[in-house]
Amino acid sequence: MELRQLEYFIAVVEEANFTRAAERVHISQSGVSAQIRQLERELGATLIDRSGRTATPTPAGAAALEHARAALASAGAMRQVVDDVNELIRGRIVVGMIVGCTITPLFDALAAFHRAHPGVEIALTEGNSDQLIERVRIGDADIALIGAIGTPTGLDTLTIISERLVAAVPLDHPLASRERVALADIGRYPLVCLPQGTGIRAVFEQACHANGTRPDIALQASAPDAIADLAIRGLGVAIFSESMTAKHDGRLKALTIEDIEAPATLALIWKPTPSPALRKLLIHARTAFADNRPVPSRNRQAKTPVRSKTSARGTRSRTPA
Repeated sequence: MELRQLEYFIAVVEEANFTRAAERVHISQSGVSAQIRQLERELGATLIDRSGRTATPTPAGAAALEHARAALASAGAMRQVVDDVNELIRGRIVVGMIVGCTITPLFDALAAFHRAHPGVEIALTEGNSDQLIERVRIGDADIALIGAIGTPTGLDTLTIISERLVAAVPLDHPLASRERVALADIGRYPLVCLPQGTGIRAVFEQACHANGTRPDIALQASAPDAIADLAIRGLGVAIFSESMTAKHDGRLKALTIEDIEAPATLALIWKPTPSPALRKLLIHARTAFADNRPVPSRNRQAKTPVRSKTSARGTRSRTPA
């Protein structure tokens, strides 16, 4: 009796079909059938009823199913404890990222993790913040870097940036002579903003709702550079986080929105019970973000990390939604 035979047997029962089971375990249907027949000969009983349109377990198969699952689970647990002793990590990690965002420290962390644990497959997925939060909750992603209002409940977080929102206007705009504005002030003009599902949009809409203001979102785009270009051309007042206007100094002026106190945050999120592989990745992530505080740019061409405003040069981080 071999573990792979038990795996194929479980797959056929759960899929109720030999073809689908073969696709699941990535071998031919004839290979699955041959291995299960060999298992049946060894046990001296038919495990799968093949007479109908679906493959169903016989009474003997139903009795064997629980033990087959337990045997595979025990084998997996044995491999895990041996790997732990040898400090080997295997498996697959799905990492979520905000659409169109280049986040250098996250990539640094993934590269360091891959060098240390080459047996772990890394997959990347993109979406807006709301989508990524839901993917982490249901287990479609192991970890994600999101922009949000506050921190999602029920998930562990590592906050990377927390910033207030600003209104960005071209230098010839009627508001450009001011340093601070209220929602009522910018509400007189069309606005350019990130789409719903992003942290900056959520913070802005929550503040407008609390203030009784109905903003005129004339245009929206998923890339801050596109929003800035639209604002520079006079198509609307851009709603940004504080640091997102840094690269547009000289073309846009950032105005503090005095009645928005809640910050937009950039954070890594994951479930409270991370896998061994994810625990190792988190170590690399904390190191990378501590060494390169913060980073992101939605400009896909950006390659160089932008550090926080800590040096004499006064460079600033740029926060995605």
